[in-house]
Amino acid sequence: MKRMQRVAGAVVGSAVGDALGAPFEFGPPGAFSARFPAPGVGGEMCGGGGWEPGEATDDTQMAVLVAESLLERGGLDLPDMFARFQRWATSEPKDIGLQTEDVLTNGMPWDLAAAIHFQVNPRAAGNGSLMRATTSAVHFAPAGPEATVEAAHRIAALTHGDRAAWEGTAIFHELIRRTFEGTDPLGALPDILALVHPDHRGRYETVLAPEWHPDQSTEFNGAVWPCLGSAVWALRTTAGFEDALRAAIDLGGDTDTVAAVTGGLAGAYYGLDAIPTRWTQALHVPLPGFDGRVLHLPDLLRLAQRLGG
Repeated sequence: MKRMQRVAGAVVGSAVGDALGAPFEFGPPGAFSARFPAPGVGGEMCGGGGWEPGEATDDTQMAVLVAESLLERGGLDLPDMFARFQRWATSEPKDIGLQTEDVLTNGMPWDLAAAIHFQVNPRAAGNGSLMRATTSAVHFAPAGPEATVEAAHRIAALTHGDRAAWEGTAIFHELIRRTFEGTDPLGALPDILALVHPDHRGRYETVLAPEWHPDQSTEFNGAVWPCLGSAVWALRTTAGFEDALRAAIDLGGDTDTVAAVTGGLAGAYYGLDAIPTRWTQALHVPLPGFDGRVLHLPDLLRLAQRLGG
């Protein structure tokens, strides 16, 4: 498979998962298959819960902001990225994570906001840095493992002071990088886990083990490690993009983010052509705070081309 097939698959796949999972957020397990029992029939990009059919949430909106900062600034400009996040956060997006909102609106500078939040709120290992990581994973993949892990840490730290969130984002970055190389990302997990800080390695070894099931999680999948573990589980236990997304959403809970992370991994693994066109036709990404811009599939494909070119 050509690399750009994987690149576009990752970017579009994450956005598709986000929009597909959004109407089922905080719902019970099995709700997606209960409503759409037969795969491939259609109608799954249904909207609901305040979301239009095909409308991407904060997950993809922030991923686009990450991408555009990287492209327009010619690399990692953390103050610029943080300022874009703030502009978006103060423009009344339909959805924004509580932790992310607190950090972006607490009035502190970019290099202190998340750390100060973490001092006051020690439970700061949400999946909000993981959810937006596909575009940065694509951008940094050619730079090798050290650079892509470091970039993941630094971007995650803009909004998440807990290192657990940094490490989950770094694992995701490296899974995408290995997939682009044509390596089996699941087979590469032992090597990837060796890059994780020792204080957090055991937790990730547990949720990324072949025998782990999301039902074994002791935390809600809005936390970073069960979210990533659930996405890897969905990829591992299915045989195609559509089945992986169905499995992810059927877990219930934070369905848009689990599906966005799954979609990024599965899109990179199976390529753009594996994503059903009935799921991309209505796909659109509003950008609150950015002059009413709305990205559609052609825009996401151009973004992927620029990120991975």
